[in-house]
Amino acid sequence: MENFWDFNVWGSFNVIAVLLVSLLAANVLRRSIPFLRNSLIPISVLGGGLLIIVAAIYKAVTGQVMFDTPFFGENGTATLEMLTYHCLALGFIASAFKPSGSKMTKKRTTEIFNTGVTTVATYLLQAVFGLVISMIAVLVMKDFFVAAGILLPFGYGQGTGQALNYGGIFENDFGFVGGKSFGLTIAALGFLSASIGGVIHLNILKKKGRILNRAKDNEVLSAADIQSENEIPMQESIDKLTIQIALIAAAYMLTFFLMYLLGLVLPGMKSVIFGFNFLLGVLAATLIKLVMGWFKKLGVLKKEYVNPFLMTRASNFFYDLMVVAGIAAIRFGILKDSWGVILIMGVVGLVITYVYNHFVARKLFPEYQEEQFLTMYGMLTGTASTGIILLREIDGDFKTPAADNMVYQNFPAIVFGFPLMLLATLAPVKPVLTLIILILFFLVMNVILFRSFLFSKRSRKAKNAAKNEAAEG
Repeated sequence: MENFWDFNVWGSFNVIAVLLVSLLAANVLRRSIPFLRNSLIPISVLGGGLLIIVAAIYKAVTGQVMFDTPFFGENGTATLEMLTYHCLALGFIASAFKPSGSKMTKKRTTEIFNTGVTTVATYLLQAVFGLVISMIAVLVMKDFFVAAGILLPFGYGQGTGQALNYGGIFENDFGFVGGKSFGLTIAALGFLSASIGGVIHLNILKKKGRILNRAKDNEVLSAADIQSENEIPMQESIDKLTIQIALIAAAYMLTFFLMYLLGLVLPGMKSVIFGFNFLLGVLAATLIKLVMGWFKKLGVLKKEYVNPFLMTRASNFFYDLMVVAGIAAIRFGILKDSWGVILIMGVVGLVITYVYNHFVARKLFPEYQEEQFLTMYGMLTGTASTGIILLREIDGDFKTPAADNMVYQNFPAIVFGFPLMLLATLAPVKPVLTLIILILFFLVMNVILFRSFLFSKRSRKAKNAAKNEAAEG
């Protein structure tokens, strides 16, 4: 029987409370210090950094891991990893519940599709360079894990949650000591890369006089932004926010059952299946949305139960908590022999992501090249919110379609990106074969991405050849 004064009753709450307090402290620092405010470092990243510093001081003084003390239930590190894992899926679920928006024109559909293909192509580029770096590192460092570099796209391209998921798979299934911390450190470097590359690019634009519309500090929301027509009341016998959280919880519970059943069917892939909690979470949320739509057509439901504004707030909360928990969970001591490789991967990840996305934006999105580039570069080194932070510096009112591209590209990105997630588990066993497949996959994605250039030129050449033959005849 638990006593309410025992630390194991309070431990998990104390972990969450400290994470949230660190976010408050980071917010105050960022608003108070001009350097931090201009750096564009997300507050969640800054909050995680503060906890790392505090934990390092605590360990230097006491010799103990701060989050594994009785105050945090003696297993706070595991709680941090658990929060990172769950918040990834919960954030995706909350986003999936939001309505998909208005009908798309053919041009907008093409731009969204191209954005999704760009996302996957960048994942593949990061995976190729990351895997090459780790394969070279094995030649220098005998005990280094050969597939460590495959974590670069999960840390940079997909963020903290997936970096932890696959770092954990490598650690548990393939013996990669410190795999979780390796993945989380790569993700943390991704956020720094987003800030560094983003600030450099924004300064270049500023010198050229291209930054005309900066984000407003005090954004005013209208009533229509908060609540649309025919929704349930904001406060009734049950609060509307409670309804949103209940829907998210129901979808996540359905997600668990789906993963559990798949685990029974494919017991050898249980780790991978439960690593896809965010993907199956989106599927579960979509199923619940379809059922609710069906009930509304039958007249069982008279009002709209999903509120996009509150779902956005919920998803942002989960993402903030995921990032700060993931960074706080890093154990640098485990990585003492890997720092050189990690830093090389971080710098290479910054450069290739910057160069490739700038090239794609210039070629395929000429009407809003800079907005598209900053959004994609921020997302593919950090998270979607990092992309929005950079976008708001030049398009504070979201007049360009860049933000919508990022939101709606998820479906084509998931379809094309799914093989990469399966390939990641092949890398520890057959790294050379995995590298070859990644390179071929990257080439295929670029053929799809630049199809309008490749095939239109061929068709023009064929037409010209036919005209010349007709003229000669």
